[in-house]
Amino acid sequence: MNDFLFYLNLGWEHIISLDALDHQLFVLVLVAVFAVKDWKNIFWIITAFTIGHSITLALSVFDIVRVPAKWVEFLIPLTIVITALDNILMRNRQSNLMKMNFYLALFFGLIHGMGFANTARMMIANEQHIFVPLLGFNIGLELGQIAVVAGILIIQFVLPNLFKVNRKDWIMFISSGVFALSLKMTLERIPF
Repeated sequence: MNDFLFYLNLGWEHIISLDALDHQLFVLVLVAVFAVKDWKNIFWIITAFTIGHSITLALSVFDIVRVPAKWVEFLIPLTIVITALDNILMRNRQSNLMKMNFYLALFFGLIHGMGFANTARMMIANEQHIFVPLLGFNIGLELGQIAVVAGILIIQFVLPNLFKVNRKDWIMFISSGVFALSLKMTLERIPF
């Protein structure tokens, strides 16, 4: 049980810590287009991200997939740029929003999972049974993402209502800010 709790806390810290800005920004732009009433859709999108993340971690621990760290550090903010740009360009197409964000979360979760892959490979590969560490880490990650989403939804409910901001303007404001910040991160990490 101690091993499970250790890895659960590691997964929680992976999304909650101050070093997890890239994950937090990605979750922010994924859910920025939704309202509190869309909580079921948000849950499935965040779960898709965790599934993608989990697949990459497992493949990494089994040493099936290895991607150079400099490319992963470049690709992670690039996924945020693409997601924010998608929000900006498709903000009026609500009918495809859930499906698009689900697939973005799943696919980009694969890339984000590689960001922790080297550390996970060293820590978990030394364990006799990797199921418990992977399960603990992924449950911790999911719980952390739920906490981040809850915070985002509270802010998205309070601030626009408090300042009487139009929902579309709010989505554009959030997505544009995240786009600018993640584009800067992407350009700083070009692996050439």
